[in-house]
Amino acid sequence: MGSFAAHAFSIRITNLTWATKLPTLQTVKPINLHLLFALNAAFATSGTALAQTYPDKPVRVIVPAPAGGALDVVARQFMQKLGETLGAQFVVDNRGGGNGSIGAETVARAPADGYTLLFASSSVLSINPHLGAKTTYHVLKSFAPVILIGYSPNVLVVHPSLPVANVRQLIAIAKAKPGALAFASNGAGSLSHLTGALFMQQAGVNLLHVPYRGAAPAVIDTVAGHVSVLFAAYGSVSGQMQSGKLKALAVTSAKRISAAPQLPTIAESGLPGFDSTQWWGAYGPAGMSADIVNRLNRELNVILATADTRKRLATDGADPAGGTPANLAAHHKSDFERWQKVIQDAGIKGE
Repeated sequence: MGSFAAHAFSIRITNLTWATKLPTLQTVKPINLHLLFALNAAFATSGTALAQTYPDKPVRVIVPAPAGGALDVVARQFMQKLGETLGAQFVVDNRGGGNGSIGAETVARAPADGYTLLFASSSVLSINPHLGAKTTYHVLKSFAPVILIGYSPNVLVVHPSLPVANVRQLIAIAKAKPGALAFASNGAGSLSHLTGALFMQQAGVNLLHVPYRGAAPAVIDTVAGHVSVLFAAYGSVSGQMQSGKLKALAVTSAKRISAAPQLPTIAESGLPGFDSTQWWGAYGPAGMSADIVNRLNRELNVILATADTRKRLATDGADPAGGTPANLAAHHKSDFERWQKVIQDAGIKGE
């Protein structure tokens, strides 16, 4: 067989013949394992060295929302601290429009070198993709997760004239009078709207949805008694809660929040598993170096652990999260799938 391998052989099929020459064992060069190990070590070392010198120029951080909004404020706080820690500028670049898709697409198409990052909310990453927005990227595939920054739930508040003291009593009234109670939201497809839809689905009740153009008019009309129920961000109703103009029944997160630990969760008030929060995450383009991802993750975890950061977040009814890039990826996927089902089951369309 050895001598045969050194000669031409032919395979005949009907009238066609192919001929080739097989190499002898002597012509195959052995792999230099020492060289292979050296190359692997060199690549690993170069990646580590890159992370150690990163960043050596300003980093652009895309915030897919207008300047001055809640997302922008949180992003600037964290990027300022991150810049101080790493000795480079992390420049916030507001790219609003398209329900956040314009800014997100900018990052998805950027070089994966760590110098273009995304700081976005769950509205952009988990909700808007299900409301008919056409994009050239996929939120679960086009970005490299870095860290889950924090989360802020809605608060379930009612007008003081409504004779309820807790969630169970609210559900009882809603079941007794289907469609009679109205709840306000910040607009069709907003988190407050979807939270109300989730509440109706889990509680088995029917509330009349009254969408407004933003949080302020929704709060004003609820305080005036034009609507009875509102799911709103803590910061937008904390003053009215303290003054007694609105009565808080529960928070929508899975855990109680540090800003109002006396408020129970909806989950512990009769609807086990209920969870609806606005959360923020930091990402890079897909394919970004794991060394850079891990360095950013490490430094942001340190910032999240400081008392100053926790205090600032608590002021707006938010709590820090942190964790690994894998934690963010898992959380994002779960949240994405949750709102996909809620939106489909409720037949909600974007504005």
